[in-house]
Amino acid sequence: MSLSTVGDTKNAENATENAKVALTVNGRVRQLELDPRTSLLDALREHLHLTGTKKGCDHGQCGACTVLINGRRINSCLTLAVMHADDEIVTIEGLGSPDALHPMQAAFVLRDGFQCGYCTPGQICSAIGMLAEAKAGWPSHATADVAAQTTALTDAEIRERMSGNICRCAAYPNIIAAIRDVAEGGRG
Repeated sequence: MSLSTVGDTKNAENATENAKVALTVNGRVRQLELDPRTSLLDALREHLHLTGTKKGCDHGQCGACTVLINGRRINSCLTLAVMHADDEIVTIEGLGSPDALHPMQAAFVLRDGFQCGYCTPGQICSAIGMLAEAKAGWPSHATADVAAQTTALTDAEIRERMSGNICRCAAYPNIIAAIRDVAEGGRG
């Protein structure tokens, strides 16, 4: 690589202009000016200081960064913040409060569905999104009858649907129990 190429690369990096974007996060519109290459995860954590959403692998493999966008779960490390200007983004901070937990949060507490807690925000957001997918009739790889209108949430079905969320402490039996509680109409 020639010296002039290195100089051109630096000029190209400096030429990136920030983008103004309005994100609706947890029901509140937030105005940001970001490098257009900023992931949603970094926008949430570094710019909005919503640190409940965790950076685990930063490659979409662990699920620690899962948030809900328009009710669907998504790995926030794999999407650019500027892509979500017209979306409703919900992080763990927007699900409940210490005095009024979301049913899934309450079920995780009741069933001890966490140990170190690092993956818990992503697990909870993913579980909420997963239950919505199952309710909508979306099959998974483990679904016995993909043509059925409803899917029985067996342990195998829940495990498959939650397989994108890793818990290094191995609290999986308790996570499944918490999800089952909410799926069966319990409030945790």
